[in-house]
Amino acid sequence: METLRLDKWLWQARFFKSRSLASRFCRQGNFRINGHPLGKTHVTVKPGDVLTFAKGPHERIVKIIDLGTRRGPAQEAQGLYKDLSPPRQGKNKTPYAQISGRREPGAGRPTKAERRATDKLKGRP
Repeated sequence: METLRLDKWLWQARFFKSRSLASRFCRQGNFRINGHPLGKTHVTVKPGDVLTFAKGPHERIVKIIDLGTRRGPAQEAQGLYKDLSPPRQGKNKTPYAQISGRREPGAGRPTKAERRATDKLKGRP
């Protein structure tokens, strides 16, 4: 049975822009193959393996269908795996979209309106 290095497969399947980024991500130990955690780039994968990893705010669960021979177009790359991840929620498909732009009053950098109110309170022009 054929095998391929994990970082190379992730690059070919277009999960990362470059192989070096895929390699760096693998070394951080953010992956599980068939439920077993790993922290090495040189681990080999084969068709039938299930990868679990966090990409951005989402956890991806991917079953490898084919290893591929090159980094081709997106349609070809999507044929290399089956996405088993739970469906994303919301209009923008991110759970964080509903809370973006909101913050607790007084937390963080003041807004322009808050700065103007402070200047007016202190008597500044």
